[in-house]
Amino acid sequence: MTARYERIGIIGAGAWGTALTTVARQRDRDVVIWARESVVVDAINDEHRNTMFLPEASLDPQVRATSDLAEASDVDAALLVVPGQFLRGVCESLEPHWQAGAPAVICTKGIEEDSCALMTEVVAAALPQAPQAVLSGPTFAAEVAKGLPTAVTIACQDDTISDALTDALGSATFRTYRSNDLVGAEIGGAVKNVLAIACGIVTGREFGSNARAALITRGLVEMHRLGEAKGAQRATLWGLCGLGDLVLTCSSEQSRNMSLGAALGRGERFEDIMASRRSVAEGVFNARAVVKLARELAIDMPICEAVNAILHDGATIEAEIEKLLARPMGDELA
Repeated sequence: MTARYERIGIIGAGAWGTALTTVARQRDRDVVIWARESVVVDAINDEHRNTMFLPEASLDPQVRATSDLAEASDVDAALLVVPGQFLRGVCESLEPHWQAGAPAVICTKGIEEDSCALMTEVVAAALPQAPQAVLSGPTFAAEVAKGLPTAVTIACQDDTISDALTDALGSATFRTYRSNDLVGAEIGGAVKNVLAIACGIVTGREFGSNARAALITRGLVEMHRLGEAKGAQRATLWGLCGLGDLVLTCSSEQSRNMSLGAALGRGERFEDIMASRRSVAEGVFNARAVVKLARELAIDMPICEAVNAILHDGATIEAEIEKLLARPMGDELA
């Protein structure tokens, strides 16, 4: 018999976590969302709006916000939506309160910078008692909150959990597709953040549509290389959480990562861009982590290397573009 998740906890009240409250409420679930910031908690409870991170979305008055992790984890299933570099600490704080059998649904896209651990590895260490699933795919939070048609992957090795999550979250406008490849779902989400910064730079430099299409395609090759080295199924990265997410994130400045790259390409200073932003562009952290992991695994990822060099090593955009364009031309899929 399929389990039924009536109480959904959302751990993290950024734009994506806030949008996911609308998804769960559309399925008439009891929803509690955890936020670190008291101003966000108060705004959701009093104004039914996340005025800090997704002000355009009107939230169901039945959504409850809290700053108490014990309250937020007293649920049937919890969606983890905090930035990747903070996920381990939040999960360690959740561990004493975790409900037996409740799945940890990882909605965070990234790789931990210090350890190069995937988010599933982070959660396994901090919440060893929790069964895991990954929810990933091409999603802009604002569009999900508006109820516009969206499709995602739910990756889980337990079909009972996958079916229960589909029942709790899936709808005509939030379509969920099942996979058992958690690693593939994670790799796609982490690498596309870095590639989106590269696409933004191409856009900011006005290199044209040909260059952007080439970069997306060659970036997909890099994604496949890292995925295969980590044990992902190749087919997963052709799906929603690989190619789908890459195309979306590299096609619109709604993406925080692409818009950051575009600003860099137009000549804005990295420090000024970061200082002006409230939301995290995960690709900034992912660039260093992806490159570090690729080097450990002896994987060639020149586009990601170039982004990391620009963000963290003081390299100029001109020098990195020149290096990429000077690379030897070999077999396309090698």
